[in-house]
Amino acid sequence: MKTRSPQDARILSLAEPIADGLGLEIVRVRVTGGKKTVCQIMAERGDGEITVADCARLSRGLSDLLEQADPIAGEYDLEVSSPGIDRPLTALAHFARWEGYEAKLELDRLVEGRKRFRGVLAGVEDDSVLIDLAGEDETAVIPFDWIADAKLVLTDALLAESLKGRKPAPGAEDAPSDEDQP
Repeated sequence: MKTRSPQDARILSLAEPIADGLGLEIVRVRVTGGKKTVCQIMAERGDGEITVADCARLSRGLSDLLEQADPIAGEYDLEVSSPGIDRPLTALAHFARWEGYEAKLELDRLVEGRKRFRGVLAGVEDDSVLIDLAGEDETAVIPFDWIADAKLVLTDALLAESLKGRKPAPGAEDAPSDEDQP
């Protein structure tokens, strides 16, 4: 799920050693077309965080390598970013890490007449994802290999969790509070 096409997979194989050397994990690679081709690479550290400086280091490391390997025909923009709050879930470990949060899953095949599932992640078991289905009193056990796409759903609980991990902006702790004002 980290990639969708052979081109994405090629770029992932080039990017992973550089990311590993920087202590980062590649979450997803997508090359999209349109008026301008974009190579989007999402990454994070093992703790789920990433800084602008981390993104800049990964971008610099990838730029020269992608220029030499030339896996994308023509001109393109390279975007290196965090997975974001409503992040894609592309590895089995992501489903375990985000247990208790709402997610949407899309499968590569029909299961009980449907491909899309939504509910609260209930962990992992062997090589399967457990999800408590929304509106149903049932926990689905879905083999990870059947998942074509998955992402967290933006909820108040997810926003609150995201804000917990944020550090104050530099100097914010020194900023005067309302109580300091005359």
